Amino acid sequence: MTDLVVVLPGILGSTLRNEDGMVWEVSGKAALRAVLTLGRGLKKLKLPEGIGDEHPGDGVEPVGLMADLHVVPGIWTPLKGYDRVTRRMNSLGYTVEKGNLLLFAYDWRLSNRYNGALLARRVDEALDRIGPDAKVSFVCHSMGGLVARWCIEQCGMAERTAKLITMGTPYRGAAAALDQLVNGVRKELGPLAIDLTEFARSMPSLHQLLPEYACIESAGGLLKTTEVSLPELDTKMVTDAMAFHGSLTDSFADRTYAILGGKQPTATTARIADGKVTCYRTYEGDELYGDSTVPMLGAARRGLALDSNTLHRVTEQHTSLQDNAAVLDAVESFLTAKPIVPRNVTSTEPQVSVPDLALAGEDLEVTVELKDTPARALKVALVDENGKQVESRSPAISERMSIRFGELAPGAYYVQVSGISVGAPVVPVTSAVLVVDCPSV
Repeated sequence: MTDLVVVLPGILGSTLRNEDGMVWEVSGKAALRAVLTLGRGLKKLKLPEGIGDEHPGDGVEPVGLMADLHVVPGIWTPLKGYDRVTRRMNSLGYTVEKGNLLLFAYDWRLSNRYNGALLARRVDEALDRIGPDAKVSFVCHSMGGLVARWCIEQCGMAERTAKLITMGTPYRGAAAALDQLVNGVRKELGPLAIDLTEFARSMPSLHQLLPEYACIESAGGLLKTTEVSLPELDTKMVTDAMAFHGSLTDSFADRTYAILGGKQPTATTARIADGKVTCYRTYEGDELYGDSTVPMLGAARRGLALDSNTLHRVTEQHTSLQDNAAVLDAVESFLTAKPIVPRNVTSTEPQVSVPDLALAGEDLEVTVELKDTPARALKVALVDENGKQVESRSPAISERMSIRFGELAPGAYYVQVSGISVGAPVVPVTSAVLVVDCPSV
């Protein structure tokens, strides 16, 4: 077995504090309250111009991993926390107390180069305490996989690393980041208005989530972000972000296990017009899907065919990959080298669209699509943050249907789509949403 396991969260997944106390620690209902005051709190975390791969010296430091639902509206997808993946590691005998589990919190505002170098120092120290021949395996969600890749490939950790396991890592970026950075991070919901554009554009890490693959539509075909002028963005930051991706290689590919969320409607390409970006779900006429945040094209290493048997697909959304039982079973299998024996069945894989934010007193609209499969009756359930079912519907869906849930109280919710009858099983898909009470702002 691996001597040391390191768990890395994605962007927003680490709590942050300064000398005055916690500056980023929101989950569950606290996330709802934070949405109403984000403009005041997070704007203080804006990084200085030209920060590059350095720390700003502003006293902000990471503390721990987020335990529950967390979100900055407009910057990234609402995400479940990391309690469940931590418990799975504990069940395998990896604990912080034993010294063979490291939960690596990091300042997600900063460059992945900075955090990758910091990770290398922390892992070296932990491995030295275990023994000179000790090996580490990384279990990473989302952007955490980029931090680990830099640590392994560019900070001399390849020889001390046994395995790299990633869940929803944007190996080649995500078009969602292009939308956020160019169009700005502005959320308007009723009287609630949040503008975190300057904060977002100050973050090297968010630029390093921009698509590395050719994704900008033009008359001559698809272009890369470095081959066009991106409105509103600092060209040096974009160029440097793409140089970050260019420095990552396939040198560790034989020990990399990439778990991808799939079959969900996902922004993949973009068109620039009138200083704005419009994202599309198709790539050269085909809808390749993704996990609703990271497209399939961005979830595979550069040069790797999408039908490669090294890519492990799970029908799930980005918000819940690290909390999904099938994903954690795969992680355990990779860590323990036990084979997965899948059942020989045909599954129905629903595509689900749920907004990040909804307004209390108004309908929450959930769209469910079924492609290339017979009509099925599905259960669409709304569950509160404590796991209690609030309401459910069981519509018969042939191709596409919108289901509305009304009169919701403010809070954090999950929309769970699953099967209700025997026959071909339905792969469950879970999405997160915050319902806010704007009149109380």
